[in-house]
Amino acid sequence: MTLAELPVKAATRPIKVVVVDDSLLVRSMLRAALEAEGDIQVAGAAKEPYEARDIIKATDPDVITLDVEMPGMNGLQFLEKIMTLRPTPVVMVSSLTSEGAEVTLAALEGGAVDFIAKPAGGPRAAEFGEMVRQKVRAASRAQVRAQVSAQVRAQVRAKAPARRAGAISKRLGSGPELIAIGASTGGVGAIGDIVNRLPHGLPPVTAVVHMPERYTARFAARLAQQTGHDVAEATDGERLEAGMFRIAPGSHHMQVERTGGALVTRLQDGPAISGHRPSVDVCFASVARSVGNRALGVILTGMGRDGAKGMLEMRNAGAMCLGEAESSCVVYGMPKAANEIGAVNEEHDLERMPGRISELAAGGPR
Repeated sequence: MTLAELPVKAATRPIKVVVVDDSLLVRSMLRAALEAEGDIQVAGAAKEPYEARDIIKATDPDVITLDVEMPGMNGLQFLEKIMTLRPTPVVMVSSLTSEGAEVTLAALEGGAVDFIAKPAGGPRAAEFGEMVRQKVRAASRAQVRAQVSAQVRAQVRAKAPARRAGAISKRLGSGPELIAIGASTGGVGAIGDIVNRLPHGLPPVTAVVHMPERYTARFAARLAQQTGHDVAEATDGERLEAGMFRIAPGSHHMQVERTGGALVTRLQDGPAISGHRPSVDVCFASVARSVGNRALGVILTGMGRDGAKGMLEMRNAGAMCLGEAESSCVVYGMPKAANEIGAVNEEHDLERMPGRISELAAGGPR
């Protein structure tokens, strides 16, 4: 279903949300946070998936917030049922633990729109409330599609190495020296799909995705395990070589710098830029300075405008810049912002994007 096919919501109608969490305290906290500004209504709250199923059928919510860990049926299992039988935007609510991060990343790969970490309490409560409202508002506008089963996804992924066999045969001097990717809402699944379908032998790839600390390291590890590529969280001063995929840490901005002819990563813990740390704008702007017309930029699904200005700097420096098309974006925010200011050379949907990246990496026509 596309945005055009969705029913038009009256401007005055609140966003309907069903909250699913086994903790009464968390359900109460989420209700208070969501309803604080009047544009979101909690249509129902459930402590476990079987109760939630009945509430969802009765209320037809715009968004579901879903606890990662619940008795009886965990959030990942319930998410798969939702996305298979009744696709609805889902925001996962996760604990800041290694196990919680792992399950949350699996949920984002399985069709969840976004996630938010439960606050530890104290001063972060107000920040949590604002963030959960923002994420639910964005989720209410998201495009979601019916997902194939986890078994089918596993079978498709298992066949991926055969599709990636063979290294890129690059025309000397004609391909990019670096590929820079930026994404936000929906980006975990989008980046996973792209990396899984890219061949070996690519120029180095840097990626910035809006996730907290701890999650980015697990995301990189999952991609490495699933795809067989050299994927890791970026470290300061690391030399970028062919075949490397480096993910910006959730706690630092990532820049690319040229040192003695080599490209290296630089990490900084300065203030948020464009509302984010790491920021896509920061990374893209550094690529424009360091790599210029030998770079390839890719901006994917995401809420907001982060990356648009940085991509414009890349294009003005002569880089080739690709944006994800609205037809496949979970949220057509960041690519739209980049396209509107003339930063994008071409738009492609997620199915076409890996092939186009591979063509350009091999020195194909621009």
